[in-house]
Amino acid sequence: MKQFFSFSRFWAVISKEFIQMRRDRVTFAMMIGIPIMQTILFGFAINSDPKHLPTAVISADNSPFARSIVSAMQNSDYFKLVKNVSTVYEGRELLRYGEAQFLVTIPEDFSKKLVRGETPTVLIEADATDPAATSNALGALSVLSQNAIQQDIKGSLSFLQSGSSPFEFLLHREYNPEGITQYNIVPGLMGVVLTLTMVVITALAMTRERERGTMENLLSTPVKPAEVITGKIIPYIIVGYLQMSVILIAAKLLFEVPMVGNLVLLFMVSLVFILANLSMGITFSTLAKNQLQAMQMAVFFFLPSLLLSGFMFPFRGMPGWAQSLGEILPLTHFLRIIRGILLKGTGFMEILPELGAIILFLTVALSVAIKRYRQTLD
Repeated sequence: MKQFFSFSRFWAVISKEFIQMRRDRVTFAMMIGIPIMQTILFGFAINSDPKHLPTAVISADNSPFARSIVSAMQNSDYFKLVKNVSTVYEGRELLRYGEAQFLVTIPEDFSKKLVRGETPTVLIEADATDPAATSNALGALSVLSQNAIQQDIKGSLSFLQSGSSPFEFLLHREYNPEGITQYNIVPGLMGVVLTLTMVVITALAMTRERERGTMENLLSTPVKPAEVITGKIIPYIIVGYLQMSVILIAAKLLFEVPMVGNLVLLFMVSLVFILANLSMGITFSTLAKNQLQAMQMAVFFFLPSLLLSGFMFPFRGMPGWAQSLGEILPLTHFLRIIRGILLKGTGFMEILPELGAIILFLTVALSVAIKRYRQTLD
């Protein structure tokens, strides 16, 4: 009669699995690397309460009251003065380009109205394309209005200390007045979906051919590496555009996301982003020995893209080193492009710096893919 359960056979299976893990170095590295990466990113890089947000100021009233208000905003840690501007147009262009998160306008007659007890207003215009990035900072303004100029209203102005705040902040949320999160999330999903599908599908498709032996058919033909790569990625470019179209239609019909920019421009610049992700997928396929390793590499690339791009958490809330890593990833720049075109109506020249960063990534990734593929053929 056979033994129902043998501890020795049980231990042999366990030992065999650990030996297999040790031999598969890529899988073992992923098992260790992914939890370490997630711990570091969630523990240090992710911050839902961003501070030191870039702020531009138009101060037409050069009074101690105006200077105290600006100083109080900076001391709150939510605002960081990056530029003094002289015109409203210049300030709003900073908001449009994403160089400033807030524009503070102190009117010319501010101090006159203040000493008369007329409760003047300070205009705060915020780039609200990402409501999570501005909500806490805007919430702090109510406290600032109570305390900003308390040191300046003494003596004959002490009557201003009684009752309500001597001045008010007037808030204008630009590009997303109602603070609807779908306006920020749904367009961003386009970049996330393209990153995941383009990298994973390409990496698996190339690796699957090598596993099945069909790669030898290509090796026996006079087809060049560059021809194989371009021939493989064009069908996935079409798939990427179909995915974009589906998301855009859903964004308009289901979530009523405003689309104030040029959709033709969006589809044109998206080609560069799709190619960048496809190039990464091809590179992973040349590094991986099997489909499992290809999937693991794709996930290892996707997680930082998701967490450091500004899709899930405010980009400016992350520490400097995390922002530097995020600037390398094409998804970071594509999110700025798509949100800028759809919500702000930005044009080609305004998105050119972000597009240039994606082109640089594409150039490097495609060069590595072609070089690695040529080595694989040899």
